[in-house]
Amino acid sequence: MARQGHVFAMACLVLAMALWGSSFIALKFAFAELPPMWVIFGRMALGSLVFLLAWRWRGRLDYRPGDWRYLLALTACEPCLYFIFEALALQHTSAAQAGMITALLPLLVAMGAFAFLRERVAGTTWAGFLLAVLGAVWLSLAGEADASAPAPLLGNFYEFVAMLCATGYTLLLKFLSERYSPFILTAMQAFIGSLFFLPLALFTEPLPTTFGALGVGSVVYLGLVVTVGAYGLYNFGVSRLPASQASGFTNLIPVFTLIFAALLLDERLSPPQYAAAALVFFGVALSQWRTRAPAPAGILD
Repeated sequence: MARQGHVFAMACLVLAMALWGSSFIALKFAFAELPPMWVIFGRMALGSLVFLLAWRWRGRLDYRPGDWRYLLALTACEPCLYFIFEALALQHTSAAQAGMITALLPLLVAMGAFAFLRERVAGTTWAGFLLAVLGAVWLSLAGEADASAPAPLLGNFYEFVAMLCATGYTLLLKFLSERYSPFILTAMQAFIGSLFFLPLALFTEPLPTTFGALGVGSVVYLGLVVTVGAYGLYNFGVSRLPASQASGFTNLIPVFTLIFAALLLDERLSPPQYAAAALVFFGVALSQWRTRAPAPAGILD
């Protein structure tokens, strides 16, 4: 029974990665027709509406004194800061390149676990981390400006900062999932994200006056399928598996993103960029090499 539960959790994570891979393409479509902050607010508001309608199935909520700090930090990392930097990234780089940068997340989580969870980090993990970072830098430097990526180096840097935010989110999520259901944590992200992005959109960007079918459809997809579906599936998977194992599934995001970008946006990486992408994947694979079981994690505090 426990094995079946693990298999189901892994299936949820694979589906979440496919949805997240498609979100880069949906964001590109939406940003082409609507101001970025209004797109983010729209997806958060739609997600909040779904959670309000389904609130009776919210699951466990075991608040303890001091949890507000962790909950606030969780939502500050993602969606607030994460989506700001992802929006900036996709205005400057291609969906395919941004998706590749997400391959760094498992390594960043490992570094975070070393710093905050007192997990031991093997020498191969450090070596893999350095190789993957070099690959990401090479990928960015090899990029040439075009219509889909006017400033790839800057855009990829923004996506890297977004991954730092995602790292904090993953570590905090694992800590909080012991007392809060995936529904509660995902709903809280949507509610706080709506409250955060509405004034940000009002004060930084003009109110949209024209609405194209592609832009509106992309926002609906992001709000209902990605915000509710992908985050719900990911939060469920993280609640059932170790954080380091769950974060390893994010290696599938660049694969899905490359496929969707090629099919829907006609984006292609150059030969040097494919070589850089291979270096990123090799670094990630090296970082996951284990000759013995890792030491148990400590407590985030």
